[in-house]
Amino acid sequence: MQRLKAFYLDNVRPKLLEEYKYRNMCKVPRILKVVINRGFDDSCQNSKILDSLSNEFKLLSGQKSSLRRSKNAISSFKIRKGMPIGMKVTLHGDKMYAFLDRLLNLVLPRIRDFQGLNNKSFDGCGNYSFSLYDQTIFPEVDSSKVMKLKGLDINIVTNSGNDQESLFFLKALGLPFK
Repeated sequence: MQRLKAFYLDNVRPKLLEEYKYRNMCKVPRILKVVINRGFDDSCQNSKILDSLSNEFKLLSGQKSSLRRSKNAISSFKIRKGMPIGMKVTLHGDKMYAFLDRLLNLVLPRIRDFQGLNNKSFDGCGNYSFSLYDQTIFPEVDSSKVMKLKGLDINIVTNSGNDQESLFFLKALGLPFK
């Protein structure tokens, strides 16, 4: 069992039960999935750069990413139909907890001048989103082999219905908020 999952089951869930007095265990907030997304600009149309970015994504997420292509042509953005515009990975289960554990304990402390995550990035339904602007802060990515610096967006999807419960839950889990 993953360390973060064991911490959730042993420490966080009883704290949530005590704080919010849930009658049903299914109502206790938990993380359903983590979605990692990365968008491209027009300089990433080279197949070598795409392969490099895909391999980096695989290293830091633990599974293969799916390439996202444009559905329509948009001339003002110089996008044709079918061009690659991003990639995403959806993590569930043990891979999700392993990624979050690495994110909390290895990646976020390596960010220079890190003051904490913004607590206003909730979507109103209890889901939290934030961005990292450099992929080289992950220990799995070798900075000498990086062809293009690209950030990534991380969405943490919870089953909590509101932002206050989700903020309390994510703080108890160990996310460093301002």
